[in-house]
Amino acid sequence: MAYDCEKHCKKKRKKLIKLIGAIIGIFIFLVLLTILIVWAVLRPTKPTFFLQDVTVYAFNATVPSFLTSNFLLTVSSRNPNRRIGIYYDELHVYAIYRNQQITLRTIIPRFYQGHKDVNVWSPFVSGTSVPVAPFISSELNQDRNAGALMLLVKIDGKVRWKVGSFITGRYQFHANCPVVINFGAYPANGDGSIVQYNVKYQVVQKCDVSV
Repeated sequence: MAYDCEKHCKKKRKKLIKLIGAIIGIFIFLVLLTILIVWAVLRPTKPTFFLQDVTVYAFNATVPSFLTSNFLLTVSSRNPNRRIGIYYDELHVYAIYRNQQITLRTIIPRFYQGHKDVNVWSPFVSGTSVPVAPFISSELNQDRNAGALMLLVKIDGKVRWKVGSFITGRYQFHANCPVVINFGAYPANGDGSIVQYNVKYQVVQKCDVSV
């Protein structure tokens, strides 16, 4: 009888474990299905970013292997979603020239972007006597002769999505804004600078955004 009781108890435990596993599986399936349905209904879309213009205050290499630059950027962003808001946290803007970072990271204050909203801000990015690779000098001369400067403006940080009163966790955000500044009509000052100072260049360049 003791053997039969033990055997019966084992069967009951196995059935209970299977039942609990089935309940957990069904619960996970329903949660995933709900998320999928909500996602399909809301149709979340990545924000769009544009680099509108660049004002150059400095871009020179008077000392070999050291570069000084100072830019004022005008950047706009738009939330294309009708039901989803976006919190932008810890955004940083900086410039890259020939695959090398040439400015410090400028912080963009945190902000919330509502449905279909557009935001515009103008951060300064600059770097003084930033060490660069020796070949940069020859690249600068090529750009000077071509009358165009190629830069990559990067915006990195974290975003959160807001649906109704629900706010998601933070997601990594990256925006790459390649831009060509044509300065043929604005010759340099002859002091080692590449472009003339205090000139605003209209670029209107769409950025590649990934979240």
